[in-house]
Amino acid sequence: MGVAIPQSELDALEKAFQLMWGNFPEAVQLTYKNREVIALNKASLKLGRSKGTKCSTRGKPEDHQGCLANQVMSTQQSMFKKLNFYGREIITYWLPVDGYPDLFIHFAITTAIDNDKPQESN
Repeated sequence: MGVAIPQSELDALEKAFQLMWGNFPEAVQLTYKNREVIALNKASLKLGRSKGTKCSTRGKPEDHQGCLANQVMSTQQSMFKKLNFYGREIITYWLPVDGYPDLFIHFAITTAIDNDKPQESN
């Protein structure tokens, strides 16, 4: 699509992303400034998400009205927002990627998961 990063660097970034986020229990994505998804962790894949798609096209347009990605990329500072999303309380995060001002990591943590109890594996 429109990612202006050499493929060898993208491969290295995806490997680093998987090392850090691959087994995180919530869906996490590495995203380019044009909203193209560069990498997804296992939880994202289980939800049916795909690399190369635009995250902003998933769900309803109003679901993305509070997106802070542009602010994160311009300030290079992590940001979060607390939301009620389809009846579930979540905290959603946007994290800049050091050395790559056009990339960000995006994920949400729902308070519906009891993190004190072990989760069953699939």
